Amino acid sequence: MAHLGSRRGRALALPVGLALTASLGFLPSGAASAAELSDAPAAAVATNGPKLSYVVNIAGGRWTAASVKKAIAAAGGEVVISYDQIGVIVVHSQNPEFAKTIRTARGVVSAGSTRTAPLSVQTDNSVGGGTQELSEAEAKAAAARATDEQDALEPLQWDLPAIKADKAHQRTLGSKRVTVGVIDTGVDDTHPDLAPNFDAKASANCVSGKPDTTAGSWRPNPGESDHGTHVAGTIAAAKNGIGITGVAPGVKVSGIKVSTPDGFFYTEAVVCGFVWAAEHGVDVTNNSYYTDPWMFACKNDEDQKALIEAVTRATRYAERKGTVNVAAAGNSKFDLAADSIVDNSSPNDTTPGDRVIDPKECFDYPAMLPGVVTVSATGAKGLKSSYSNYGLGVIDIAAPGGDSTRFQTPDAPAVNGLILSTTVNGGYNYKAGTSMASPHAAGVLALIKSTHPHASPAALKAMLYAQADKRSCTNPYDIDADGKIDAVCEGGKNKNGFYGAGLIDALDAVRR
Repeated sequence: MAHLGSRRGRALALPVGLALTASLGFLPSGAASAAELSDAPAAAVATNGPKLSYVVNIAGGRWTAASVKKAIAAAGGEVVISYDQIGVIVVHSQNPEFAKTIRTARGVVSAGSTRTAPLSVQTDNSVGGGTQELSEAEAKAAAARATDEQDALEPLQWDLPAIKADKAHQRTLGSKRVTVGVIDTGVDDTHPDLAPNFDAKASANCVSGKPDTTAGSWRPNPGESDHGTHVAGTIAAAKNGIGITGVAPGVKVSGIKVSTPDGFFYTEAVVCGFVWAAEHGVDVTNNSYYTDPWMFACKNDEDQKALIEAVTRATRYAERKGTVNVAAAGNSKFDLAADSIVDNSSPNDTTPGDRVIDPKECFDYPAMLPGVVTVSATGAKGLKSSYSNYGLGVIDIAAPGGDSTRFQTPDAPAVNGLILSTTVNGGYNYKAGTSMASPHAAGVLALIKSTHPHASPAALKAMLYAQADKRSCTNPYDIDADGKIDAVCEGGKNKNGFYGAGLIDALDAVRR
């Protein structure tokens, strides 16, 4: 599974005990086949370097794109796909000077490599571990306690009453006309709790940067992470008498796969995911990851600023098309509003090193991009989760993401402080992380959209924040009770660094 770790693995989820593990790997050779080559012959340029992937951001319209594509070919580049609607071109090249050369071309705003390792390299196939399985005894005990209105495992879902989702479901389950796109590791739509609500037409595999709509391409392959499947269940697991219940069990959910087999989320895939969502009727996207290989991409680096620009263009395009984008804040306990942060995990696809970054110039993206709803995590006692990033002016809202049961123990009949949701092959398991918090917020937004079908993304976000249950700062914050302050919350009750505008409220979301 894809987890955060010492090199902060890709998907923003934590295993039981909150041990951090990492997955390391690269896009397999041939994954981006079917590239459309530019029609201009390449000049004599070096082609003996590692094959890397690039994004080239351009200004102007289609004429500029055509001109830049000729320059790309002349510089030894091969166009994989051109997103003319946002001015982003995905390119492969073995010319070590490609980025430097193409930046001088007329019409190019920025360009950079999306990774620091070759596309063809795979040095580690490990996908980590650490997920806590649901025991048969727990499942049987939950089913015995479930009421006629509850799904079999719903008594174990402390997160639903925490945000009043159980009361919201008495009014509505959400509209089947609303779709939430899970931009993640893939979704197993064969799961009996997901199949009834799955939107195949809004699903695709974007790993290469170019959408693949082959049936089932959006699913995780055997051995790949179940992270996206878990996220999808939290959003929209059907209320069908079995398993769990999603926050919005009447809406549709789609799978937009953007991670490599080893759990890496590269810029070209993320751009593809947002553009695909924007153009296929997706109302809300959930993004429980940060974009590799930089935990924080910095605007003062020529490569990294191009990556930020490409994803920013994609998120803004999606919002203009009517999509609200929601993202996990991260699991590193960072104050994202601090003057400086030590990032020792970047680049995570080759050799990371220590660097001090300014979070006002270096972004964990898409979470820190303008317009994106940034979600921190809370545990079963309603406190900021021990691992959750925070920061005044960065965190927009809080939602249940789970925490170590010894830090925040849920009330009975729930027995585990982590979040129970769907996994591959029809199963269920527990995870914790801001990865689990973000889909709760996405689910509530889906309920708001169901109640207000004509509301704009700006209006939907405004309602999400206005309806949130205000939560004052938790100070002093000593989550492990060892006598040491673990974090300092800044701000007032209406807006602060731990909880943003407050804890999401599903019941208010369905009140007209």
